[in-house]
Amino acid sequence: MKKQKRTETILLSLRRCDYLSREQLQRMHRLGKERNAQRVLYDLSEYMSYFQEGRKKIYYLNAAGREMVQATKIRKKTPQVNHYLMRNDLFISLGRPVSWENEVKIALNNISLIADASYTSNKLHHFVEIDYKQSMAKNSQKIEKYKKISTINPQFKLVWVTTTPFRKKKIEKLCEGLKVKVYLWEELR
Repeated sequence: MKKQKRTETILLSLRRCDYLSREQLQRMHRLGKERNAQRVLYDLSEYMSYFQEGRKKIYYLNAAGREMVQATKIRKKTPQVNHYLMRNDLFISLGRPVSWENEVKIALNNISLIADASYTSNKLHHFVEIDYKQSMAKNSQKIEKYKKISTINPQFKLVWVTTTPFRKKKIEKLCEGLKVKVYLWEELR
């Protein structure tokens, strides 16, 4: 019974996060050391598939796993996997907020955009943006939309995750005037 419960919680995490590395699954589900985690994940191979990204195994639900947890999204190997992993590292490091939603559409007056995620903390909306290999021009356009939204309703905070100190400084500079927190991906792992 305990094993079945663990199986379900791991599969539900994959449904929520789309893709998870072994390290992320270890942190989320307290799977212990690498050897034990590998054994647990091997036991779940009838419900999960994986692919290699560098030296990491990236897990996602296969058809049997989707059926078991009523997941509708079909996931396959993708070159954008680091985008998902960055978002998941933030989700885990924030303590897995209950209000967390991925890919949230924001529309206010004639301004619309899609945040990579959203959650509420201390009654304040937080919009998450992931900057893996996005051009700074696209980041700047998105920040301008957030600035327009803040003139109508300033009750939100932007949370960015990026890859280098240079990009972090650039994003902080572009976000001047907004409530913002910028993380480096390496700080979250």
